[in-house]
Amino acid sequence: MDAPNSDPIPIPIDLFVSKKHEAHKNGDSCFVDSNGDTIYKVNRRSSSQSSSGNRVLRDAAGTPLISMHRDHKGSWQCYKGDGESKDLIFGVQRTKNTLTRTELEVFFVAENKEDSTPDLKVKGFPFQRACTIYKGNDIVAQTSLMYKLNQIFVKRGKFRLTIFPGSIDHALIVALVVIFLHG
Repeated sequence: MDAPNSDPIPIPIDLFVSKKHEAHKNGDSCFVDSNGDTIYKVNRRSSSQSSSGNRVLRDAAGTPLISMHRDHKGSWQCYKGDGESKDLIFGVQRTKNTLTRTELEVFFVAENKEDSTPDLKVKGFPFQRACTIYKGNDIVAQTSLMYKLNQIFVKRGKFRLTIFPGSIDHALIVALVVIFLHG
């Protein structure tokens, strides 16, 4: 008897975001999995040359993955590692910023990139901790507040990031969420 096609079905991954996680008291945010294990940490970059908006995304072991630098116009430049090597990965430009809605366009660094269409778009509501990341018309990831039954006031310090299956690096998505919230 032949076994049916046993290819695994890709499922979304949920990370839970908290600003006050017990494992990460000194940073901005901590991204944990459903078991409570730290996956990513975000720290403010402490340097005399950097502004307070600069951040470093680290893995659970503390290794710097992406360094995010905000310029005075509100755009972001993201570099590999701690940013010392200046290996630019992508840039982010704000296209809409109202009191209730923010939209960002993400441009990856490419050798022969002539068109000016963004590789990713981020749209949402920072106050509600809700955003959607798009690649073309496909949804790559979404954030949402954590609601509980019989809860009148929803805390904004904890929310969920759902990453849908695809070819986008999870660290890059986490960096975009950080930029969205601090942009």
